[in-house]
Amino acid sequence: MLSLVSMVLIAPLCVAAGENASEQEEKKINPKEIIFEHLGDGYGWEVPFNHHYRIPLPVIVRDYEGHWHLFSSSRIQHGQEYEGFMLGGKDSQWHGKVVGLRPVNVDGQTMMEEYRPWDISITKNVMALFITVILVIWMVLRVAAWYKKSMYKAPRRFTGAVEALIEFMYNGVIKPTLGDRAHRFGPYLLTVFFFILIMNLMGLIVIFPGGANLTGNIAVTMVLALITFFITNICGTKHYWKEIFWPDVPWWLKVPIPIMPAIELFGVFTKPAALTIRLFANMLGGHIVVIVLTLLIFILGAFGAAVTGFTTVVSVCFSLFMLLLDVLVSFIQAYVFTMLSALFIALGTEKGEHGHGAEAHPAGHTK
Repeated sequence: MLSLVSMVLIAPLCVAAGENASEQEEKKINPKEIIFEHLGDGYGWEVPFNHHYRIPLPVIVRDYEGHWHLFSSSRIQHGQEYEGFMLGGKDSQWHGKVVGLRPVNVDGQTMMEEYRPWDISITKNVMALFITVILVIWMVLRVAAWYKKSMYKAPRRFTGAVEALIEFMYNGVIKPTLGDRAHRFGPYLLTVFFFILIMNLMGLIVIFPGGANLTGNIAVTMVLALITFFITNICGTKHYWKEIFWPDVPWWLKVPIPIMPAIELFGVFTKPAALTIRLFANMLGGHIVVIVLTLLIFILGAFGAAVTGFTTVVSVCFSLFMLLLDVLVSFIQAYVFTMLSALFIALGTEKGEHGHGAEAHPAGHTK
């Protein structure tokens, strides 16, 4: 709905631009720059309908002399310099990042040189992570408080929806996959599911506190995949490691050239890579499609009012369809990531044919 309102408000501007070609040339946009700006990180939160102002966030940097500086990002917006720091320009190798200025001696003359300080600022993505963590904790504690207060009554409305998701994921995915190990790894897997789901949904909201493309950031998805990787391998059983270094295959595939052990060992590292790329690519692709559809209104605005009006209607319809589809994709990607993580952990903690109980049959297989 917010996207629809945005499109309707900007449509008259596009029509006016189509009627004045010279004005359109002066206000020519750079689609590549806009796409990367909206999908990337930043030191402020964009304000709707105002491209030149951002909600400031704290900048925390350490200069070349070892001194720490704390100030608002509003002090370095629009090329401003503050305490020897500014945002890297388009010609800088650190474009969009906070850079410091230090004096250097060149041919007897003192010149200012850019350098990259130690930067631990609270950027848009970092703040969005904090907000997501708070929301996930609030959701879980809300369900826990309900059952503590009304143990024999089913929760309703939002609390009931959260409880239904917990029940669906635990009894439908985690328990059938892990068996009697579900209580051990269930808390982590449920946390991952809600964490990814909230990040995905928050990214679809165009205004604060949404708009941060967290799961479209490969660093975020890589960290989540690495956590699953470490849990799988640290908790791995003897049977798991035996199947990697001495799998049950004909001996000539293991000696003298360890073909199968090399393939199995390679597979250990491809699993987190698959988790990383799958979540990153799907969520990034959805955001790019919506942005491109919106930019078509401005790109085709130079062809006249009729073309602009038709493009606006088509772009709005397709953008709304993609946003609704992204809501479904947000849940599917959180579900798939959790399911694959549960499967990898189940394979890593399997005790083999001589194990006991359900641990001998991961991924829901029973005799």
